[in-house]
Parts: sequence; structure tokens; C-alpha cells
Amino acid sequence: MRFEKRLPAPRNGGFKMEGYWVWCGSVIKGDDNRYHMFASRWPKGLPMHPGWLVASEVVRAVSDSPEGPYRFEEVVLPSRGAEYWDGRSTHNPQIVKHQGTYILYYMGSTHPFTDALPDTPLELSDPRVIVARSNKRIGIAVSKSVFGPWQRLDHPILQPRPSQFDNFFTSNPAPCIHEDGSVLLIYKTRTYKSKPYSTYLHGEAMFFGVARASCYMGPYEAVTNESIFPSDTFNLEDPFIYRVPGGYEMIAKDMTGNLCGEQRGGIFARSEDGVKWEAVEGQKSYSRRIVWEDGTEQMMGSLERPFVLFEENHPTHMFFAAADGSGDFTTASNTWNMVIPLKI
Repeated sequence: MRFEKRLPAPRNGGFKMEGYWVWCGSVIKGDDNRYHMFASRWPKGLPMHPGWLVASEVVRAVSDSPEGPYRFEEVVLPSRGAEYWDGRSTHNPQIVKHQGTYILYYMGSTHPFTDALPDTPLELSDPRVIVARSNKRIGIAVSKSVFGPWQRLDHPILQPRPSQFDNFFTSNPAPCIHEDGSVLLIYKTRTYKSKPYSTYLHGEAMFFGVARASCYMGPYEAVTNESIFPSDTFNLEDPFIYRVPGGYEMIAKDMTGNLCGEQRGGIFARSEDGVKWEAVEGQKSYSRRIVWEDGTEQMMGSLERPFVLFEENHPTHMFFAAADGSGDFTTASNTWNMVIPLKI
């Protein structure tokens, strides 16, 4: 399935919040026939990066149309205390519905130190950041209604494996729930590197692993012993997967552009079984160059966390976490979730 045929993006669409960094948009049509976006936000008094590691929370916003604009309605997964695995930060939401139940996949983290307060320094070398990063885990929350209440689990669904390539953390969940309730889950991970800590805060390869479960409540079992794409050639993150006749397809962010030909553009990959994946070299699933509805073009500094909305099994809209400025999100003054309609 190809996503090159994109319509112009509405400038006032998507979701943004005054005073907050906004990221990670995932959208579902509710029983009320409105569109509900689950997203991440954290105060602008903290730096965009690494503020999300210690202060992000998953929120819900709503719109009458997929394009938006989306209006904030509630905090879905707030901070709940350092004693919980997801007590300090919730991030990377992806919403799915199966047989009347909404399942919200997300990443959570915690640390035992004092809260990071707005307008105070927060560096990558801060102990709160180092510990929160190593504590990143994937979990789920479930509800019979898109409005909640949400049942959060006391344990993550997928832990790192000490003797494997995914021994550091698990994050960026990309689930696919089948009709029988079983789940294929792609996740991002890294391999732990010893001190000094700064050696694994920048530049090292990111890996994708595969896990399966017979039910969305688990248990989940990692089924790959190495990254599904060779880390010596490709450096990818932000996977999104979906079913197609004969298997699965994936889009993801290409950090270097070695695979799709555009740095931080989107790769395209296929799989018959969800475990063995073939990336299509030179083919982009999306570009950071977008066309606005007024006809102007812009090369976005950041266009990340891709999510595709399917209605009646057809892809209708792509959602992205976006940032202003000419560089990546680390130089941004504002971030938001934008939407690009697709030609059917």
C-alpha cells in the first residue's frame, strides 16, 4: 500500500496546545462518530528533549472530522507516583479497538528522584533522565469506552531480555490485533552500553524487535533474537504496521536516509509472517516535504511518529508529530500533531 498520493495539509488542522510540547498522535473513530486523538504532552517550561522522559502524559483530544482541529478533553494517563513502572511518564500512545474494548498501547517510565520542575535545568546527563531512559517499558490500558475509565496494569507487557539485543528498554509499540484477538507487536529497543552514560545517549543504533501474544492482555513473548533490520546499515524508529492481503506492511522513520533516500523520511517494508521483514530500498512511504492547503511547500524539520487512519479498511489520513524550525525537534520552538489527507 502506497501513501505518496497525499492531499494538501490543512494549516489549522491537527492538534496543538498552548504552553505544551505535543507529540505522538494516534486517532480512532469513537462510538459517538467523532474522532479521538490520543497524544503526548508535557510542559514547555521543560526542554522538549529530554523533558518527555520525565514529564510526558497521554491525553485525549476530539474533533468532528479527521482533519481537526482537535480540542483537548482530558488527561488519560497522568503521573501516578514513582513506585509505579509508568509513574513518571507516559508516552508513545497507539489506540486500537477490538470487539468492543479500546486498548491503549503506550510507553511508561519512572525514576526515584524529585520531579523535574518547569524552568529548571534538565540535561541528558541528569540522573532522572538516565534512569527514566533505562526504565522505558511498553504497557497497555484498557476501557470499554473511549472516554474511560482506563484500567492500567501494574506491570509492563514487555520487558527487556538481559542476554539479548533488546536488553536495555522497550518502547514505541506498533501493535496489530487480529480477528481472533492475537497480537503482533513491533517495538523499538537498544542494547545497553556501559559507562560513561553519554555513550548511549546519542548516535547508537536503534533496533526493532517482534513480540506475539494470544490475547491483547498477554502474556507477550519476544520472538526475534536479533533486530529485524541490519543495524550496521539502517537506523530506524517510529514503526507503524498494518494488515494487507498476504501479510503485513510497515512504515517507519529512516534516521539517516540510507534506506529510503531521505534523511528522517519514511521507509516501506513488507512481511508475510510479521517476523521476517523486507525493506524496499529507495522507496519512500512519506517525505518531510509537505504541501499546505495554500499551495506553499515546506521541508519539515521533524515529521515523525507516523500513524495512518483506516476507515472501512482504506487509509484516509496520515498523522505526524511535527516541529517548527529548520532542524530536528531539538531545535524546535513549537511542536504539534499534524494531519495529511490521502487520496483514496
